[in-house]
Amino acid sequence: MLSALMAGALLAILSGLMNGSFTLPMRYLGRWEWENVWILFIVSSCLLLPVAIVAATAPQSWTILLSIPAHAFWIAALTGFAWGFGAIMFGQSVSAIGISLANTFVLAISSALGSLLPLLILSPEKLFQRSGRMILLGVFLVVLGIVFCGKAGSMREKAAGVQSKAERGDLVGRARPLAIALLLVIGAGLLSAVFNIGFALAQPIAGYGRSEGLSQFASINLIWLVMLAAGSVSNLGFCLYLLIRNRSFSKFVQRGSARLYWLALLMGLLWGGSIFVYGAAVPRLGMLGTSIGWPLSLATGLLLANAIARRNARGTTCSRASLRC
Repeated sequence: MLSALMAGALLAILSGLMNGSFTLPMRYLGRWEWENVWILFIVSSCLLLPVAIVAATAPQSWTILLSIPAHAFWIAALTGFAWGFGAIMFGQSVSAIGISLANTFVLAISSALGSLLPLLILSPEKLFQRSGRMILLGVFLVVLGIVFCGKAGSMREKAAGVQSKAERGDLVGRARPLAIALLLVIGAGLLSAVFNIGFALAQPIAGYGRSEGLSQFASINLIWLVMLAAGSVSNLGFCLYLLIRNRSFSKFVQRGSARLYWLALLMGLLWGGSIFVYGAAVPRLGMLGTSIGWPLSLATGLLLANAIARRNARGTTCSRASLRC
């Protein structure tokens, strides 16, 4: 039988695999505008999936939600709302500079801050203990690895000439000047770290759920429900603004859109599912679960995203040279 620590590590890795693959369908959604894709992604990942999981794991959660600690609720809601803008920036940055570079910057920043700040806030005394030093070393190595992997991914994309929208596998969205793209990924990384910090600080919600008879998994799901719902507000508002400004509502009913709906929903299921799997991993990793599981999940996600980018770049190169790969 697996130990709790090993099970937690495997769940964090699974979360990373789901997170690292969720942007893949964007390569095949170029017939839609960014806002068409993102609004379906947000509805499925932040609203439909959380409600379905909470209803399936603990139907009584809806009553318990009315009595959760107010301070923890507002922490979850406000950090979730802030993360929503980070999600917008990440989605825009993927379209602006490609998956490899966007993932590199966002995951490096988010991994470092999202791991260290919960440790500093919740258990500062552990920072200079053996466990804290190991986390610091691990975060440093993860960030270093992320930078090298991202650089390699960028070099592969440039070598394959994957620059324009048409050349990027019909990736949804449009390229932007490098300065704007960098601002997007920095903002996305900072606000993505807020997501893990909010989760760590909102643990009293899970504690209250346990006191009311919910399982550990169902109790943690209460936090995700609040955070993701709050994050959807900022995302949906921005998407609606773009749909009106760009007059892109008509894209939803264009011929052959059924496949695009499924791909956008698949994005939501992969990313949303990764969040709940990460939530299941954290308590199994012990008191420092948020500081250990977060970089492990993000590093795994980046490795997969770069492997996907490598395969796509190789396929593009071979296609141009009319070679069989």
